[in-house]
Amino acid sequence: MICSVRTLGITGIRGSGVVAECYISNGLPAFDIVGLPDAAVKEARERVRAAAKNSGLSFPSSRITVNLAPANLKKAGTHYDLPILLSILAAAGSVRRPRMTSAFIGEVALDGQLRPVCGVLPMALAAKREGIQALFVPAENAAEATLARGPAVYPIRNVRELAEGLNGERVLQEEPLWLPERNQRHQPDFKDVLGQEHVKRALEVAAAGSHNVLLVGPPGSGKSMLSKRLPSILPDMSWEESLEVSQIYSVMGMLDAKTPLVTQRPFRSPHHTISNAGLAGGGTNPRPGEISLSHKGVLFLDELPEFKKDTLDLMRQPLEDGMVTISRVSGAVTYPAEFMLVCAMNPCKCGWYGDPSGRCTCTEQAVINYRSRISGPLLDRIDIIVEVPAVHFEDLRRRAEAEPSSAIKTRVDTARKIQQRRFSSGSMCNALMGPDQMRKYCALDEECAELMKQAFDALGLTARSYDRILKVARTVADLDGSEHIEPQHIAEAIQYRAVNLGNC
Repeated sequence: MICSVRTLGITGIRGSGVVAECYISNGLPAFDIVGLPDAAVKEARERVRAAAKNSGLSFPSSRITVNLAPANLKKAGTHYDLPILLSILAAAGSVRRPRMTSAFIGEVALDGQLRPVCGVLPMALAAKREGIQALFVPAENAAEATLARGPAVYPIRNVRELAEGLNGERVLQEEPLWLPERNQRHQPDFKDVLGQEHVKRALEVAAAGSHNVLLVGPPGSGKSMLSKRLPSILPDMSWEESLEVSQIYSVMGMLDAKTPLVTQRPFRSPHHTISNAGLAGGGTNPRPGEISLSHKGVLFLDELPEFKKDTLDLMRQPLEDGMVTISRVSGAVTYPAEFMLVCAMNPCKCGWYGDPSGRCTCTEQAVINYRSRISGPLLDRIDIIVEVPAVHFEDLRRRAEAEPSSAIKTRVDTARKIQQRRFSSGSMCNALMGPDQMRKYCALDEECAELMKQAFDALGLTARSYDRILKVARTVADLDGSEHIEPQHIAEAIQYRAVNLGNC
């Protein structure tokens, strides 16, 4: 007898329909799984056999062949356990044949319990596209599956419970739609930072236009402290952005039943010992790296020159395209990687080059060698470079509280709303403008053009640097509430490119 059970597979962060077909025939007992299964899928043979027997269900002692169709798509993961088991039980007559509009996902334990799996949200969205009406998932994944707002989601705790539900012996309850709570987790606030007003302004401009930033200064000047407060002034995530980011975290198994949706912009801060695959993604079955986990948020690289040079250069293409493609023998996977790059570095190895105290012990060649760890093409992709000087004693003794993040965020939100109206898109911002949009919204009058010409010649700018200055100037104008870019906006944008990091 042949029986088919629908399930779902996943490639990258995109789900697709899969069918588990079971054929039970006469002959010596055997159990084969075909359809390009990986090791985890092949091992399902032992899990489903033990789970059926320990759940009090009859497992056939015949020749069993399970095909996961389409057979040319590689199958990976343990979420195929449940559909494989159900196809066998339905073919043997132990449970009623499920409706074709139903799909099943889950890993089974030896005692018949269902364990949570990764990638449920992308698969639930695929089920919605496939027209599936009912989705049966492990209980811990049920809240996550409801975010697709498509098929009815039924939480299942064990195989016995599901078998009784399919046979009409019990009523399975549908999982209610999960809604995010209003309370947000506490974030570090800019009111804790004393002094450094010009750096706060630069970060405000960066947040308003989603520009990349590099902070350069001696140890203890507040580079890391300021960077970690940047998420507190970023615009709130839209539903579409939250869903897109949550799919990446779902594939990585970083969601749980209490928080199945990412509602705050990610802030990722990997250590400088990170590998190429850890940053860009990779592996036998390619998984997202830190640049994809930072999608729609911030990737903070502290002590930038300490990272391996080839690792840093991996970001050059994703910074331009907003995505990263990982190619392996088995195929290519594309992950979104639209992030704000925020970096911090010391001006030299000892950290005190150029400080008025004169305590730098580095030679000029040592300074050149230290800065040369950062390639010129990567620096060219950073919109704003700011010097962060040491904090003065008077600032530390000041009793007045600094401006809170809420006040800065209000101005950032106002600038982003201007950009939304301009581009007719909630996720579009100035940093993502293309050539046509720049010609339309970054037009310069004669005075601004002359100012740009002087800066181009004096600073030795590239065409990319020129475009990035225009984008930053457009953001400064938005913060100022100006329809057109004016000379003071150009001057401020040029100031953010005037920091000398020569010999890099």
